[in-house]
Amino acid sequence: MSDRALTVATYRILTRLPLEQAVNAIAGEQSTGTFVSVRGETDELRARHSAVVLDLTETPVSDAGALPGASGGSPPGARPGVSGGALFEALPGASGDGPLRAGIVKIGFPLENTGPSLTNLFPVVAGNLYELRELAGLKLVDLELPEEFGQAYLPARFAVEGTRRLTGRQEGVLIGTIVKPNVGLRPADYVDLVRELGLAGADFIKDDEVNGDCPPAPLPQRIRAVTTALDEVERRTGRRPMYAFNISDEPDRMLRNHDLVVAAGGTCVMVNLNVVGFPAVAMLRRHARVPIHAHVTGIGALARHPGLGIGHVAYQKLARLTGIDHLHCGGFHSKFYVTDDEVARMVTAVREPLLGGFPCLPVLSSAQWAGTAPLTLERTGTTDLLVLAGGGVLGHPDGPAAGITSIRQAWEAAVAGVPLHEVNAPELTRALEHFSGVVRK
Repeated sequence: MSDRALTVATYRILTRLPLEQAVNAIAGEQSTGTFVSVRGETDELRARHSAVVLDLTETPVSDAGALPGASGGSPPGARPGVSGGALFEALPGASGDGPLRAGIVKIGFPLENTGPSLTNLFPVVAGNLYELRELAGLKLVDLELPEEFGQAYLPARFAVEGTRRLTGRQEGVLIGTIVKPNVGLRPADYVDLVRELGLAGADFIKDDEVNGDCPPAPLPQRIRAVTTALDEVERRTGRRPMYAFNISDEPDRMLRNHDLVVAAGGTCVMVNLNVVGFPAVAMLRRHARVPIHAHVTGIGALARHPGLGIGHVAYQKLARLTGIDHLHCGGFHSKFYVTDDEVARMVTAVREPLLGGFPCLPVLSSAQWAGTAPLTLERTGTTDLLVLAGGGVLGHPDGPAAGITSIRQAWEAAVAGVPLHEVNAPELTRALEHFSGVVRK
């Protein structure tokens, strides 16, 4: 390890104390200090292991009430009344009775304290500091990781190029869907639905995040049913859609589930990152022989409040370090709360090299349909995307096959610069007529 190599964490903070006092509390608590001086905390030890404040900039403070994006309030895409470094109202229990102060701070944590380990790093940059009374708000918004982390973890094995190779879709956006209803289907239902979607030209199909190895379609039975349908699609079309089986479980069972998928001829597994944990996914990457599709269920608890948690850009760096091949980034005009600007930033960040590598395929989902294609292309500037539409495919008035076709027609038009309403294609026309009245604006 290089001498005093640092992991640099950028935080947005809110406090009623002088900013310097609050920031010093973070640096001390998360490295060598505690609330009193203790024997053994020598000058030499502090010089080697203390965190260091690298930059501190005061920013405006703005107050607001409920969580952003709640129905009846501001629509996704904007947060009226909240600007710059502004945060929401103070967290309860904060020390001090003075006016609120906000700031952006960069703190360097010595690599020697953690080593290149996600397990050790996470408690330092996103651990007990959230409980500090000196803080009225805290959000981790970015991370700069030492190169040693890139040497300690395996990058994605497949990412964009490998996924294109396995799906047979060498160019253009990858189009997929989620099995719906997300729970309640029997194994035989999967055969019929996956066959229909595969024959319609779906590149990718996935389990829902709430449907793992559970009744009424236990994972071993679901694997057999789905691969039977995929085999038939491949025989009839020469292409095999990628199906992401949700193998999320306790670590030993997760590895077993992966092996069941591979043995049956499956080409993708899915994990709920925030359920199984980043270190467990890194373990899976060392074992995996197929792409790992990473779902971020629970991300709202980390990212939705602008004054608390972990921001999308910092989160995706930790996630990619585990070696995942696909990462959910939200969706434009989503049914969930995430602003369009945040989605655009997330996609851009995921496509940028991390420590010289760690490629990853951005995944867009939630209320996606043919009509979101032009906006998505405009905001991301790429077709190296996996676009998943559940209701936008399965809810098409002419059936799932027409749903897949309508989205492909929309993307072809968007790439060509042709307005969707000028395209003479019945599937797209029907989608525009049907979904324009039901999709949330």
